[in-house]
Amino acid sequence: MIEELLRYDTELFLFLNSFGSESWDEFWRIVTLKWTWIPFYAFLLFLIFKKYGLKSTLVVMVCAALMITATDQLSNLFKNGFERLRPCQLDELRETMRFAAVRCGKYGYFSAHAASSMAAAVFIGLLLKPFYKYAPFLLLFWAVFVAYSRIYLGVHYPLDIITGMFFGASIGLGAYKLQGVLRKKNLTAS
Repeated sequence: MIEELLRYDTELFLFLNSFGSESWDEFWRIVTLKWTWIPFYAFLLFLIFKKYGLKSTLVVMVCAALMITATDQLSNLFKNGFERLRPCQLDELRETMRFAAVRCGKYGYFSAHAASSMAAAVFIGLLLKPFYKYAPFLLLFWAVFVAYSRIYLGVHYPLDIITGMFFGASIGLGAYKLQGVLRKKNLTAS
């Protein structure tokens, strides 16, 4: 059963990866860079500050840092535990796939990019939902966009992405609940 699932995962990877073209490669390399999104994060932080104030924004920032650390470390734990080679590491796939990334790490299950972007989307989406009703949907679209970049570039299978998004969403929800508890304690202590 696992072998069949992995075979379907490889077939779906090859299908989704085949949509690429050299003219779009640089665009997707930029999309996948974490540094590309700093202005976007700054804008979201500004919106949070504008709606919640300084004290609450500081609590949100601490929870966001814990959340990103959790997604990154959990991803590393899974990668080193499962040791599933990335598609770009397999000789039998190199002939049929497109590899457009700058480098190819060794293990890929599950994607830290997918996990951290989905965690951020859920966390910030829930924070901003009372003020901007479309924020969660836009942020979820952004997270899927970033996650797809990993398939496009040839460094992750769809199952790596789906698993990363699942754990990211769970951690994002947990971080949202944590910040609610901490903000409540902070406000009652004042």
